[in-house]
Amino acid sequence: MTITQDDELQGLQVIGRIVANTVRAMSRALEPGITTRELDDIGRALLDAAGAVSAPEATYDFPGATCISVNEEIAHGIPGARVIKAGDLVNIDVSASKDGFFADTGATFQVPPVKQRMDQLCRDGQRAMQIGIAQVGHGKPLAGIGNAIGQFAQKRGYSLIRNLASHGVGRALHEEPSEIATWPTRGDRRRIHRGMVMTVEPFLSRGGLLAMDGADGWTLYADPPAPVVQYEHTIVATDKGAIIVTLPG
Repeated sequence: MTITQDDELQGLQVIGRIVANTVRAMSRALEPGITTRELDDIGRALLDAAGAVSAPEATYDFPGATCISVNEEIAHGIPGARVIKAGDLVNIDVSASKDGFFADTGATFQVPPVKQRMDQLCRDGQRAMQIGIAQVGHGKPLAGIGNAIGQFAQKRGYSLIRNLASHGVGRALHEEPSEIATWPTRGDRRRIHRGMVMTVEPFLSRGGLLAMDGADGWTLYADPPAPVVQYEHTIVATDKGAIIVTLPG
């Protein structure tokens, strides 16, 4: 989607706040003993109350309102009977639509007690996303996002999952520009233009290189097996940088 009018930006910001508030509320409910299905029920209730529709459910018939991935699961985890335990690493990914506008956001959380090594991975995962967002602006190369994130990851001894990319969003959950790498690439000569709506969502890892399909047809796992964190915002490109629309409020 390309934003051309103020009312389009406002519509995107409305759904952006809804999904951001949903992630925040779900993260606050994280505690040992809660199941991922119960956590998903909280997310569904919040989306329903705001008049929003789960995007993965409506678009792909995903078996849940939100994606909840625990520990070895790195993305697209199906909510179910899995019980959250102390020390778990939990990724919550919420995307939804309202009035024809789509927004997508997510974050990884630690269930206390917090482990210092994992806490650093989470902090650096957030930083990697921020570095990617800082590369967004009218006329800048799309590949600059992944190149900057890659430099950051390499300096700190991290790897990046190289087959889970950022993407265009706005009027659909996934649209052009597709396959925006969050790792270093060559040959991508596409440019960012003002009003372009996209996600920035690097998957930072301690050794994982690829996302591999699980037996359920949805859940993804790191190959080789390793801890992975993901942080994601939906942004709009402008002449002066990026407007983040998935902020709680």
